[in-house]
Amino acid sequence: MAKVKQKKVEEITISPPKFRVVEFVLEGTSPLMQARFSGKAMQAMMAKMAAGSTSKKGGQRAARDFDADFREAQHFSTDGWVGVPASAIRNACIDVCRMTGFKMTHAKMSIFVEADGNDRVDGMPLIRLHAADPERTEMPARNATGVIDIRVRPLWRQWTLKPRIRFDEDQFRLEDVANLLARAGMQIGIGEGRAFSKESNGLGFGFFRVTGGE
Repeated sequence: MAKVKQKKVEEITISPPKFRVVEFVLEGTSPLMQARFSGKAMQAMMAKMAAGSTSKKGGQRAARDFDADFREAQHFSTDGWVGVPASAIRNACIDVCRMTGFKMTHAKMSIFVEADGNDRVDGMPLIRLHAADPERTEMPARNATGVIDIRVRPLWRQWTLKPRIRFDEDQFRLEDVANLLARAGMQIGIGEGRAFSKESNGLGFGFFRVTGGE
């Protein structure tokens, strides 16, 4: 009679997630500029698309409201304060992993930024910006079509953020996260004109340093 070969049962134990939340203080070392895509512009684009073939180039063009452009370029929360997308800090930490030997895929699954609120237009998670009222700046910019345009944007010369970073302690130590933030502030930046912009070499905006933690 043939013997029945017994399969070996291997037990796998998965340890529970070990996350920690630490608040850092980031102080801007260069101006911060924002260029939010306004809700008004999105509505205008949707109306034009919905009109389809009935939309004509020869239609009357409304006068541009530069003050409205300035206001709508800012990220206002549902509570009325101005914020910075939480993803800006998270993405900067992920990007700078290229310089440190950490895998970006591990950082994507291990480092998160807790939101202080949400954008009143699209619900984007925001962290509160601690700063005085911004300056209005006007800068020339070239559209994708090659046409020169004027962009009106808010600019803060002195600013502070207090992001709460949630991270996986099985992947990163507190010291690792602090160093990622420090490098992100010196080599990546946040906002418009940052050093690691995908569309340019930056304007020297959006740099910061870590001045406190926990």
